[in-house]
Amino acid sequence: MILILSLVFLFIGVKAQNNGKTDSLYIHNLNEVVISSNRIETPLTQNSKTVQIITAQQIRQSGVTHLVDLLQQIAGIDIKRRGAGAAQADLNIRGGTFDQSLLLIDGVKLDDSQTGHHTLNFLPPPQMVERIEIIKGSAARIYGQNAFTGAINIVTKKETPKTLTLDLQKGNYDQTNGSIFVGNTTEKTSVLGFVSRNTSDGYRYNTDYDYNQFFVKSSFNRHKTPLDLIATYSGRKFGANGFYATPSAVDQYEETQASLVSLSQRFSKGAWIFKPKVYWRRGQDMYEYIRNKPEIYRNLHVTNKLGTAFDTSLASDLGLTGMGIDISRVSIRSNNLGDRSRTMINLFLEHRFYLFNKSIDITPGIAANYFSDFGSHSFPGIDLGWQMDPNLRLYANMGATFRIPTFTDLYYSDRNTLGNADLKPEKAISNEIGLRFISPKVSVSLAFYSRKAKNLIDFVKNSNDDNIPFTAENIQQVNTEGIDFELIHRIQLYSLNHEFKISYSYLKNNLENSGFNFSRYSINNDLKHHFVGSYNLPITEDINLYLVYKYVERFSGDVYSVVDSSARWRHKSFEIGLYFNNIFNTEYWESNLVPMPKGNGLLGLRYSF
Repeated sequence: MILILSLVFLFIGVKAQNNGKTDSLYIHNLNEVVISSNRIETPLTQNSKTVQIITAQQIRQSGVTHLVDLLQQIAGIDIKRRGAGAAQADLNIRGGTFDQSLLLIDGVKLDDSQTGHHTLNFLPPPQMVERIEIIKGSAARIYGQNAFTGAINIVTKKETPKTLTLDLQKGNYDQTNGSIFVGNTTEKTSVLGFVSRNTSDGYRYNTDYDYNQFFVKSSFNRHKTPLDLIATYSGRKFGANGFYATPSAVDQYEETQASLVSLSQRFSKGAWIFKPKVYWRRGQDMYEYIRNKPEIYRNLHVTNKLGTAFDTSLASDLGLTGMGIDISRVSIRSNNLGDRSRTMINLFLEHRFYLFNKSIDITPGIAANYFSDFGSHSFPGIDLGWQMDPNLRLYANMGATFRIPTFTDLYYSDRNTLGNADLKPEKAISNEIGLRFISPKVSVSLAFYSRKAKNLIDFVKNSNDDNIPFTAENIQQVNTEGIDFELIHRIQLYSLNHEFKISYSYLKNNLENSGFNFSRYSINNDLKHHFVGSYNLPITEDINLYLVYKYVERFSGDVYSVVDSSARWRHKSFEIGLYFNNIFNTEYWESNLVPMPKGNGLLGLRYSF
C-alpha cells in the first residue's frame, strides 16, 4: 500500500508541468540564525558549543504531527517513547537521563520538580514553531542545573499573515487528529492560536489515548517594546500497558496535564539588551495501577513552578558581557510524595573576550545556585573559539554541571520503586572539541566529547527478581565519551531545492565501582550507535516526498532500523498529506520493553482560508 501511494505521488509529479518557480521556503541561511536562549546572543557560526537547528520549513517538510517524532531524527537525541501518538516519551541527550535534559519554550525553563518523565508534555504543536535550538553537552553554566547533558529551546512564531487553517488526519488504530490554526498580524499586535484533539483506540490492548492541546502566542506593542504572552495547555489520557513497573502490568492508566503562562520582553537601549520574563508552570499526573480501580493503587501529583528571570547583555570595546538572575519556587502536592516545596535562586555571569581582530574568542563564565534544601553550588566553565574563516570554526568548551534530586528520586515509594531521602546531588565535568562549517549549500559539524559524572542517581538493584524494588542510589562514577557528526547538503535541480542530511552519534559509557547489577535508566538502555539519514525530495513546486532512515544499536544489545516517509500535494488552498511510520514493520522497543507499533500511517487533509 505504501509503495503504491508513493508511486502515485511520483507519477503525478512526473506528469505535472514545472513552472520554473523556486519554493523559497526551502532556502534558509543558517549563518544568520542567532541562538536566542543564550545570555550572550551569538550567531550559530560564532557559537562554541554543539548546536543544531531545525527550521520551520524543515518541520513542515517532515510531515510529522508531533515534535517528538521530529526530535528522533537527530542523532544523539534519544527519545524513548512508550507507544504511539507521543502519549508518553522521555528526552535523553548524549547518554543522559530524562532528568538531565532541559526543555525551554522561548527561553522559559520547564523543568519538573516531580520527574523529568513529563518534560515533553510541554512541547508546542509543530505549526507554532519558528525553529528548534538543540544544545548538546553540559549547559548548566547557561541554563542552570537541569541542563546536565543538554538543552532544547523551542522558539515559537511571533507573527503570521492573516490565516485560518483546518487539519484533519485519519490513520491506523483509528487514529483521528483534528486541529485549527488561526493567526493575524497588525502593526501593533499579533495573535497566533492553535487547538487540537488527537485520539486512538490503541495499537494493542490498553494503549488508547485522548490528547487535547491549545497554544496561544500574542505580541503586544510590536512597534515599540513588544510584550509576548504565551498561554498553553495539554491534557492526555491514555492506557499505559507495560509503561511503568514491569511489562506484565498491562492494565495501567494515566492522565497528565501540562500548562504554562509566561510574559516576556526583549528590548535594547544603546549597547544593552534586556530580557525580563515571568512565568507559571503547572503539571498534574494521575496514575492508576489498575485502570478504573483507584482503590487498588493510585497516585496523584500536582506541581507548580512560579518564576521570574532577568537577563541582560552589554557590547563594549572589551567584548560581550552577559548577566542574569532566575528566581523560582517549586511545590508539589502528592498522595505519595507528600506536600513539599523548594526555592531556587540562580545567578549567571559570562564575558566573551575577542583577540586577533575577533578571529579568536574566549568566554569564561559561572553560574551560582542556591537551593533551599540542598544549599549553594557553582558551575564554572569556559568556551574557546577560533573563527578560521567566515564559514569555518574550531571550538572547545569545558565546564562543571550539577543536578539535585527530584522529589521522586527522594521520596517515591511503591512495590517496584523506592526513593532515597539521603541522595546526594549529581556532579560532572564535561569537555568538548568540535569543528563546524556552514555555507548555503553544505553544512558540516563534528564534535568529540567526554563527561565524568559522580554520584549519578539511578534506580538500581542486584537481583532481577520482580519482588525486589529498584531503589534510588548514587552510583559512584560513570565516564562517558562520544562523537557527534552532522552533514547537510542542499542541491538545486530544475529550480527545486533538495536537502540531504545524515547524522551519526557514538557513545561509550564506562561504569566504575557500581556494585549494582541492574540499572533502570542510566546505562543499560543508552544508544551506542545512532545513525539517521533523511532526504527531502521535491517532485514539483507543489509535490514533496520526505524519507527518513534510522539505525539504532543500544548497549543492551538491541539493534534495529526504522524507515519513515511522508508525502504532500498542495493545490491552491488545499493540501493532502500522507505520513508513514515504520514502513517495514520492524519489531523494536525504546523504553521499558514496550513494543512499538508496526507499520502505520496517517492520511491528512488541510485547508487554508
